[in-house]
Amino acid sequence: MSKTKLTRRAALSLLSGVSGAALVNVVGSNAASSLQDLGSQIETLTEVTVYTAKRVINMEGNEPDIDSVAVVGDRVLAAGPLAKIIERLGQQPFRVDETFSDKVIMAGLIDQHVHPFLAALTLTSEIISIEDWNLPTGLSKAAANSEEYQSRLSAAEAAMNDPDALLFSWGYHHFFHGEVRRAQLDAISRARPIIILHRSAHELILNTAALDLLGITEELVNSFEGLASEQSNFAEGHFYEAGVFAVLPKVAPVLATPQRLGTGLKLTRDYMHRAGVTVAAEPGGVLSRPLQQATNAVFSGDDSPLRTYFIPDGKSLAALHLEDGTLIEETEKLLDWGEGKTAFLPKQVKLFADGAMYSLAMQVSQPYQEDEFHGEWIMQPDEFNATFDAYWEAGFQLHVHQTGDLAVDMILDAVERNMRRMPRPDHRTTFVHFGYAREDQAARIAELSCIVSANPYYVTALSDRYGDIGLGPERADDIVPLGPIKARGIPISLHSDVPMAPGEPLFLVWAAANRTTVSGRVAGPEHRLSVQDALRAVTIDAAQSLRLETELGSITPGKFANFTILETNPFEAEADAIKDIGIWGTVLEGEIFPVGSVEEIDKALLAPAKDVIRRESKLPEAPAHAALVAQKGMLAGCSCCASPASFACTPSVAGRTSTVGCCGTNALGWAVVAEWATRA
Repeated sequence: MSKTKLTRRAALSLLSGVSGAALVNVVGSNAASSLQDLGSQIETLTEVTVYTAKRVINMEGNEPDIDSVAVVGDRVLAAGPLAKIIERLGQQPFRVDETFSDKVIMAGLIDQHVHPFLAALTLTSEIISIEDWNLPTGLSKAAANSEEYQSRLSAAEAAMNDPDALLFSWGYHHFFHGEVRRAQLDAISRARPIIILHRSAHELILNTAALDLLGITEELVNSFEGLASEQSNFAEGHFYEAGVFAVLPKVAPVLATPQRLGTGLKLTRDYMHRAGVTVAAEPGGVLSRPLQQATNAVFSGDDSPLRTYFIPDGKSLAALHLEDGTLIEETEKLLDWGEGKTAFLPKQVKLFADGAMYSLAMQVSQPYQEDEFHGEWIMQPDEFNATFDAYWEAGFQLHVHQTGDLAVDMILDAVERNMRRMPRPDHRTTFVHFGYAREDQAARIAELSCIVSANPYYVTALSDRYGDIGLGPERADDIVPLGPIKARGIPISLHSDVPMAPGEPLFLVWAAANRTTVSGRVAGPEHRLSVQDALRAVTIDAAQSLRLETELGSITPGKFANFTILETNPFEAEADAIKDIGIWGTVLEGEIFPVGSVEEIDKALLAPAKDVIRRESKLPEAPAHAALVAQKGMLAGCSCCASPASFACTPSVAGRTSTVGCCGTNALGWAVVAEWATRA
């Protein structure tokens, strides 16, 4: 097929203004011959490829008799019944492709919020998590409780052939798996080094062999000061937040190797493709040009089956550039960081409000059930407001990480203040994650023309447990409260935040349409979305949240020919079975990408033996700029606010069990930045 480009305007001209839905109902010889008449005025028209299917779900009208899509180059020309399309084409050259004749063609699925870099580091580990992970390399079943976790970890250690090789595992969560510290890991093996990365990616637990091998001594830990000292426990082998930063020079050479990152990025790309993703976006990733180039190397080539967009981390940029007045200039410099199928989205930025859902660090108006939990601000309100105002004045769309209802208030206050001083149409300020909000806030969200990008997996994973601890049953059933949002016509998109949830859009559709928890019950049935609305949230409404709706999200004349090829019609499947629908592959901008086999990962290369680790650990001392990068990552991230009502700060509480997720800038991410700076 010719790869001649067809612009949206040209496609619409060819169709003489007739939409895909209108094409279904076209009548009359004049309408039917419009393309033929136009053909007489053009010397050569590109060959059209007409794909047939059992059903085409275009996410516009979704008429049941649409069974074909006409494609020119990388764009959609029309969608409708096959006979109507052929009649309309007249003398224009075309061919009928029946590759998908027994499949369902759907508008390409979009994951609005992913973290391929963090997924690369976690999904290449030994995964023992609170949910299933169905990766191209195999299925990792969930570990539901402490006994299952300990058994799985012991089995993983016993299965390793090299007795000296490192065991690195991700997915542990103390709310589900109980306390795992140095003693528990030593009981599994005192000889093999074992490193556990928490489900949130903000905590590390090491056994004695790992501490010894990496040179993390009691003397070293006793030298830590401030938060690093408070958040480190050598006796327990436990380091979180600032403690992770303190030990990162020792740990990063093992966990952040180019070998692991390169292998993990390929695995992440293949994983998202197998889930039917055609377009993904990463908001607020770690700002490091070497890491962006590593991601580009895997995601930007012609062989990549998806296109990936990036949105800058405004929090980190503000920490560096707000005071000197270069914030907007420095943000816009990132536009040349992408290449090929990767790009930064213009005039969009990510900010952070409160702490992580997984750690019960949300800022909530009603206290937690237990005194040990309290909310965290990722950006202090004064810092948040100044940064928000600066980006608003420059015309940016702001995507704001938010998990608790006090954070909703802070964001709404910022929008209202700015609308009163500098009104902007179609600003699309986006609530990202939407962990918990009060019903009365929905009306204000609608009045201020904000939109919502939600993670429905929070309900599946956390509602049962948070009913017992933290939030209590009523609030736990109301997390991700989309009922009042949908009722007011507020645009909703869904995202995985992979690896914070499985990176599978149909799984997200299932989660939003059912709200089934791990125990099998339904939490907050009034917040369920219809299958139609949930599918829109991973197609056309997801595109709208990224300002890409004129190019993506539906099978519409002039938009990119992005399709996900399904084995089953989701409108005919039971709502509970949507997550299990098979995916044949995708079409990206007119090019077919079937799901294929993937290279088997050589775990021996990713689990180095002691002699390799010792050699890697003897790299030259990190240059000054590497330490500054890591320091910026720490100081720009954590906050210590324990009194959200007054926004008054109190010192961090020494000895807290966990503050996982309180930093918006991921500790492991900054560990990699510092490590790569060392190697540069």
